[in-house]
Amino acid sequence: MRVLVTGASGFVGGFLVPRLRAGGWDVIGCDQEVDVSEDRAVARRVVEVAPDAIIHLAAQSSVAVSWRNPALTYRVNFLGTRSILEAAVHHAPRARILLIGSADQYGSSEPGSPPLDETAPMRPRSPYARTKAAADRLGERYAEDGLDVVRIRAFNHSGPGQSDTFVMSSWARQAAEIACGRRAPELRVGNLDSVRDFLDVEDVVDAYARLLDDRVPAGAYNVASGEGVRLRDLLELLLEIAGIRPRVEVDPQRMRPLDVSVGNADRLRAATGWEPRVPLSHSLERVLDYWRQAVSAT
Repeated sequence: MRVLVTGASGFVGGFLVPRLRAGGWDVIGCDQEVDVSEDRAVARRVVEVAPDAIIHLAAQSSVAVSWRNPALTYRVNFLGTRSILEAAVHHAPRARILLIGSADQYGSSEPGSPPLDETAPMRPRSPYARTKAAADRLGERYAEDGLDVVRIRAFNHSGPGQSDTFVMSSWARQAAEIACGRRAPELRVGNLDSVRDFLDVEDVVDAYARLLDDRVPAGAYNVASGEGVRLRDLLELLLEIAGIRPRVEVDPQRMRPLDVSVGNADRLRAATGWEPRVPLSHSLERVLDYWRQAVSAT
């Protein structure tokens, strides 16, 4: 069975591609050599690969960049999804298509609310989130016309190699730099009262691999732990693992409104048997070790 993975050279792709190959898939990756918003380029690639499945990872994934450049975000995230779906209609109509979305599509919940399931309304709050919500709805529309579309809403996930524009990686890099004397003992943060649902990237790619099974019903699936973690507690755990006690300073440029985002993945569990297996402490250790090595090499 052959799978085409867009965005294969990105953070998640670096874990997903070997995971699929270990499972017996013939994986063909593409990245910036194919502009996913160009219909003809995408169609040519789909014709060349003749995939049995497509995992559409390619995206502009930074919320901050989406505010600075909403046109780019729309082009990559929405038009790119449309190009993938159109190419599948014409050249791979029986392929299973995984569209990788985000928990940001839901927006923020009220503190104390139960975890969000797939029936929760979408209330996106950024250009990034709006493009992901629109791509999700587009995938739903193509599914109504007969495509085998799985719409994934992935909650926060991290691991070695993730950009430091994301909270866990940002803090781990700062902690590594402080520990080795490359930075003053001051760690800059945003809103520590926000609550997020964190997974290790290895658990996330395991979910994606399981959703490739065409015996699993198509539709929308959350990929989430179901456990909310206050960012203040996440930071405390990271500092304990790093063995440092820096000053913690709020950076106005990192400050965001209170955000509560916790997902219910019961549908995924029931359909695939998936369970998250990597403890949060182990994820933090892996990300911190990555930045220790990166900092020491510079």
